[in-house]
Amino acid sequence: MLLYAGIDEAGYGPMLGPLCIGCSVFSIEEHTPGAGAPDLWERLDHAICRGRRDHGRRIAIDDSKKLKGSSKSGPHPLHHLERGVLSFLATTDSGPDWLEGLSDERVFSKLGVTVPDHPWYEGATELPLGEDPALLRITTGRLRRAMLEAGVECRSLSCELIDADEFNQQVARTGNKASLNFEAILRIIDGIREAHPGDEVHVVVDRQGGRTGYRSDLQQAWSNHAIQVVDEGPGLCRYRLTPPGGPTWSLSFTQAGEDRHLPIALASMTAKFCRELLMLRMNTWFIEAQPGLRPTAGYVQDARRYLDDIAPVIESRSIERSKLVRNC
Repeated sequence: MLLYAGIDEAGYGPMLGPLCIGCSVFSIEEHTPGAGAPDLWERLDHAICRGRRDHGRRIAIDDSKKLKGSSKSGPHPLHHLERGVLSFLATTDSGPDWLEGLSDERVFSKLGVTVPDHPWYEGATELPLGEDPALLRITTGRLRRAMLEAGVECRSLSCELIDADEFNQQVARTGNKASLNFEAILRIIDGIREAHPGDEVHVVVDRQGGRTGYRSDLQQAWSNHAIQVVDEGPGLCRYRLTPPGGPTWSLSFTQAGEDRHLPIALASMTAKFCRELLMLRMNTWFIEAQPGLRPTAGYVQDARRYLDDIAPVIESRSIERSKLVRNC
């Protein structure tokens, strides 16, 4: 059996809202050791597809940037992100109807997200936002059957959240936000391996900035591991790591990882969905405090407009800017 995990982030560049790092972990029953990562789009093609348009109403699993829609027309902008994340998340739960009475609070809890203790993140949102619950149950049932037939199981979906105040503190400590993001990825990888000791694990991560080599960073993180460089190039860096007395596992950093590895694409969707739900809470809170305010996605140019607009709220409610606004 192979454990196949993907990690990706959403919200690396904005000025407002959290940085979210998503992770998906799959188990594959039939896999030849050393054969490389399987194509889960192909194995699960009865239930999933790439892209937003599919006449068979399969679940779209792709880079989150390709799946978020426009608010101008058509379905809810989060329709495809929500449909994919909730469907896979439901397959990890064997209890009664998990989708019944669903809210973002339950999703955050299931994903291991701790919502920051700031007033602008208060208040739950009922889900689903962009799909009929009955249709979502049908979609989830179809996915469960496809996974059972393919010998594929979604072991877990999770998301780590770093909000503005923690972001600012960690950047001050490390000197740059790239180090902050990389440290979070290493923590998540440690968590995967601790949860699945003794298994063959293949972790795939979307390439981190302009790096073309990671060996020294990995050796510093896991000083007692033997690290073998399998490949180091502009498009792919792959390593085999062997701990003392433990099984060898592999770690790959790949360019355009969401296009090559379904676990990365689903991790990207999970991170983006979490961030969007938290930005929805933020916008709702500030709009209630200042009616007529236009919402923001948190990216720098529009965030500056938003901060100018909410300046009276920040002042009247004594909000510390370092808890709301990233320094870089």
